[in-house]
Amino acid sequence: MGLFNRIVDAVNSPEREASTGQLDTILSTVQALAQSQGIDPATTQMLASVVGRHVRSNLKSTRQNQSEDQAEALVNRYSGVSPNLGAVQALFNQQEQGQMVQEAAQKTGVNAGTIQAMLPILVPVILNLLKTGAVSQSGSRKSNSVLSAFLDTDRDGDLDIGDAMAMAGQYLNQNRHV
Repeated sequence: MGLFNRIVDAVNSPEREASTGQLDTILSTVQALAQSQGIDPATTQMLASVVGRHVRSNLKSTRQNQSEDQAEALVNRYSGVSPNLGAVQALFNQQEQGQMVQEAAQKTGVNAGTIQAMLPILVPVILNLLKTGAVSQSGSRKSNSVLSAFLDTDRDGDLDIGDAMAMAGQYLNQNRHV
């Protein structure tokens, strides 16, 4: 099941933290960030995809080298919609940040300095999207279904973060007009 389907399942599950309000806040934050930097939606989606791939790589590494619980703890601790440089530093060392910024600049045409400035908002927002699958009831040992889907992808055409955000926007717009 693709990442977006897991997000929709989480929204529809009373056991999960996800809600349409949470998705709306995530998307509004990304939209406001892009607008403040003069970046169009397609470029923003591509930027989210590049950063999302790096987030996936580092969370997978955390899961392999430490534990699934540690990867989930990083998501829970650093997810949000406010700027948080600590989130960027928790996931990426300076060299990794530089590589991610350069890759994103090459793929999007956005100035590297602008991308670097956007990371303290973009990384927590991506983690917040992943947190939608967290179990809302304390004491449950069920894992975060969205995070698991995100980390278990094998690049077989499954959706990435940018695609999932775009589809979440379409989903929200359809459900607002019902």
